[in-house]
Amino acid sequence: MTKTSTRAADAAVEAAIGLVLAAERAASDAVEQAERDASAQVEEARGRARAIAERTERRIRALRAAFAARAERVTAELDAQAAAQDAASPPSGDDLARVARAARALATDLTT
Repeated sequence: MTKTSTRAADAAVEAAIGLVLAAERAASDAVEQAERDASAQVEEARGRARAIAERTERRIRALRAAFAARAERVTAELDAQAAAQDAASPPSGDDLARVARAARALATDLTT
């Protein structure tokens, strides 16, 4: 091999090594960018999950409050109806005796 061909071969090897090093640097940069992108996506997803959880909690609290208010309103209406019914026709002695017998029978069933 002549000096010229040796120099040409050396230059080709150096150019190839340079290309490999550049490709390795580019690949390393791409991996780092992908990691940054993935981290950003994870943080966005966590933020969205927190927002969903907060919205869900607010909705659940609102539903519970609405249910409690409705239950209170319906209970008050039923209590008013029962009071009106008792006032219009109070229970008779026979009614009270039947209730007492039913309570004793239930107590017996529950304790035996």
